[in-house]
Amino acid sequence: MTEEKKTITSVSLEDRSIEAPDSFKQNAHINSFEKYKEMWRRSVDDPEAFWGEIADNFWWEKKWDKVYNCDFGKPEIKWFEGAKTNITVNALDRHLETKGDQVAIHWEGNEPGVDKKFTYRQLHAEVCKFANALKSLGVKKGDRVSVYLPMIPELAITTLACARIGAIHSVVFGGFSAEALSNRILDASCKILITADGTWRGQKKVSLKDTADSAVELCAEQGHNVEHVVVVKNNEQDVVWNSRDKWWRDVTADVSDACEPEIMDAEDPLFILYTSGSTGKPKGVLHTVGGYMVYTATTFKYVFDYHDGDVYWCTADIGWITGHSYIVYGPLCNGATEIMFEGVPTYPDPGRFWAICEKYRVNTFYTAPTAIRAIAAKGDHFVEAHDLSSLKLLGTVGEPINPEAWMWYYNKVGGGKCPIVDTWWQTETGGILITPLPGAAPIRPGSAQFPFFGVKPAVVREEGDECDVNEGGYLVIRQSWPGQMRTVYGDHERFKETYFSQQPGNYFTGDGARRDKDGYYWLMGRIDDVINVSGHRMGTAEVESALVSHEDVAEAAVVGYPHEIKGQGIYAYVTLNAGVEKTEELSKGLKKHVRAEIGPIATPDIIHFADALPKTRSGKIMRRILKKIAARDIDNLGDTSTLADPSVVEYLVKTRA
Repeated sequence: MTEEKKTITSVSLEDRSIEAPDSFKQNAHINSFEKYKEMWRRSVDDPEAFWGEIADNFWWEKKWDKVYNCDFGKPEIKWFEGAKTNITVNALDRHLETKGDQVAIHWEGNEPGVDKKFTYRQLHAEVCKFANALKSLGVKKGDRVSVYLPMIPELAITTLACARIGAIHSVVFGGFSAEALSNRILDASCKILITADGTWRGQKKVSLKDTADSAVELCAEQGHNVEHVVVVKNNEQDVVWNSRDKWWRDVTADVSDACEPEIMDAEDPLFILYTSGSTGKPKGVLHTVGGYMVYTATTFKYVFDYHDGDVYWCTADIGWITGHSYIVYGPLCNGATEIMFEGVPTYPDPGRFWAICEKYRVNTFYTAPTAIRAIAAKGDHFVEAHDLSSLKLLGTVGEPINPEAWMWYYNKVGGGKCPIVDTWWQTETGGILITPLPGAAPIRPGSAQFPFFGVKPAVVREEGDECDVNEGGYLVIRQSWPGQMRTVYGDHERFKETYFSQQPGNYFTGDGARRDKDGYYWLMGRIDDVINVSGHRMGTAEVESALVSHEDVAEAAVVGYPHEIKGQGIYAYVTLNAGVEKTEELSKGLKKHVRAEIGPIATPDIIHFADALPKTRSGKIMRRILKKIAARDIDNLGDTSTLADPSVVEYLVKTRA
């Protein structure tokens, strides 16, 4: 079958507003802008009462002494101070009486037709069994457990088992290198590692055990001994066996499926998740039990307008914060039925996502813009071949979605009837901060829209004063919300320096944004991705949107580079649709197109045709590498081991204009 061109059409950034269908709004938790405004105002004016009422819906061994006790000046952040609970009781135990036989997780393997399902009762039993297995290996409250697994059920089970006994899980994405894994084990002093023999990337077998073994050896060279490595047999890969190794099936064979939950303080650590910047070692973002539990569950309910009986699918990996918050904790605390997927969106063909949606009658689908663009480039027929009539809500996460991809997603996947929640948040925030609430107000393609409850954002200039309407600036948050990280593990001074020193008294997001005349927020990407061209601050996302709106373009990534006259010039990496020829005429046409869409100041100085872009296995474009190549700083590209295909970098260096 020949690939047809996508039918993404160009749209203005702000001229189009789309209302949710009346049928959706009638049943929505928040079905008017007035209701949203009233709830938001109360949440920021009286967080003690607002969040206290919401928290009353959860199970607590002991209620809090004080809901809110936060000081950004120190910084010190505490929510539900004095309260006692266990997050797994809220995610599992409290559903057993009414939803014990309801499916909690449908697991879909790499190969179509390979699947499993776990009811809440079955999931509870598996979590308790592995929690007891961890205890038999000497793991106790406060110990750190490193988790290096693919997207298999044991990954969710492990995180919940750790939380059950008060151990702190540190999940490391299964695409990371041995060095990256060892650095994270060392930083958190993890005494145990959970891994698998291997996984699949499409038709390719990938070993995880070999990488895990190398990481453990690197740790030993630094004087840290990992005591036990528990291995899941996942794809029958041959492995080298060591005395520290134990099969998952063996450690869980003769243990009880009942495990009393460890009662945790609301401010006890729940997990560490490492996030890396362009410089310095990865930061161990630490989230705690009570506030994170309440915030992720509440955002899941309202942002995705979850109702009992809905089937929900987030395509992220649990190795990232999206998987922690919106695969493990948020959905399960709401008693939802959800899907976990081990495979990739293009295997065995680019219709795999839609085949799974059809198979499980998915109602809510949450994915990344880069996946949408990549699938759209393959042709509409991969969508049209499947019955997607069950869908009622779509979502995006990870980066701003360009309006053209938004419209393709809305029209082709959602059939022009599904609202799209374009969510903005970070590893550090724990949950979604700025988002459409689909029944509350018209949605504007490309806008993250309005702050969630308890979130008080502002767009400010470098000096700290607020920007004018549509003036780009720094996005800060004025006061705390329950899901906020508490510290950088082992380095509170770094926490203070990174997030609270630039704009004292505020949480500094590191992102650029603007706010339009109607109060809608438009994210401009990381501040590093805001280009200053001849004194004009310009978000790279808007230039990328203009490029992708061209009929020949599948994907674009824009970065700044040193320019002798302008200070910074605009360098655009452009991936064309299949069959489109790379010509100088097309390059000129693309520049003209951007000039017409945005204005002369946004015209790219260089168009670099790229067959592929450097992406992590989660699909995130590694922009720091693109910046280095654009600046001809190719001797300092840094670690490329986490890329899905490191050879892309060599290709881009060779083809640098």
